[in-house]
Amino acid sequence: MTFLQRLLAAVWICTAAVAASAQPAYPTKPIRMVIPLAAGSAVDNGARVLTQKMGVELGQPFVLENIPGSSGLIGADRVAHAAPDGYTIGGFNDSVLTMIPHIYPKAGWDALTDFAPISLVGTIEWGLVVPPDSPLRTVEDFIKAAKASPGKLNYGSGGSGSPQHIAMAMFASRAGINVTHVPYKGATPAAVAVAGGEVDAAFQGLGTVTSLIQGGKLRLLAVSTPKRLPQYPNVPTVAESGLPDFYFNSWFAMVAPKGTPNEIIDRLHAAMRSALDDPDTNAKLVGLGITVRGTSPEDFGRAIGEQYALYRKVIQANNIKAD
Repeated sequence: MTFLQRLLAAVWICTAAVAASAQPAYPTKPIRMVIPLAAGSAVDNGARVLTQKMGVELGQPFVLENIPGSSGLIGADRVAHAAPDGYTIGGFNDSVLTMIPHIYPKAGWDALTDFAPISLVGTIEWGLVVPPDSPLRTVEDFIKAAKASPGKLNYGSGGSGSPQHIAMAMFASRAGINVTHVPYKGATPAAVAVAGGEVDAAFQGLGTVTSLIQGGKLRLLAVSTPKRLPQYPNVPTVAESGLPDFYFNSWFAMVAPKGTPNEIIDRLHAAMRSALDDPDTNAKLVGLGITVRGTSPEDFGRAIGEQYALYRKVIQANNIKAD
């Protein structure tokens, strides 16, 4: 290389460095969070609390877009095929990442490779709910009635392969009962259906049904947590009610399209952690039935793989298929 070539190369490197340093820091415009679930779902409610604080931390607002339908396939597809620039991310539940792929294998995206993990923000605690005027007062009542008339009792879910569907399938299998599945287009419509007496019961994330329980429109028979929850001290666990070790929850998680730069992932993760450390934000999330986690992207990636393998076995064992 001649002296002139070396000089020109040095000038180009300096110019590139100056141009790079002149790039505005991320983010410079609003961030879209796609939620492949209906408005009013546990993830939607939690996301609205979290992103309000995250927007303050990042200096740009979040715009939440609910894209329900097809068990979350459509909304997840938007995120999977979005530009990996940090301006479109996903607010997902575990169904999209670990359940639906086993029911819709031709989704057009791969849950394990087409998303960049940001964090498992929190786990959403669950419970078994019935209409307020239901004669079923306990889990034992529910199991006894189901055994007396197999298939007569029904339950609502957010669709085939939804967490509500998986939770009741696991419960029914453990209890040795046969109950009829009635799918709805999302967790919120399923909860409303129980409140209105259209169906007999449902497993639901407490973040979805808290207001209905507090308003007397749903009765909470039991929670599917290892221990009783502080906000429902008089409500027993499913395990206390005759099914030892039964436990079920779901996720509120954040992902980005694959290929999103690590520095953007780290920036989003840091803003999320800061938001979770805010006492007011934390208290609001807990009030929605969300147990705050805030895992690292690496730990969340491992959790996806483990849960993916677990629910593949559950779905195959219960022969759960798309309606």
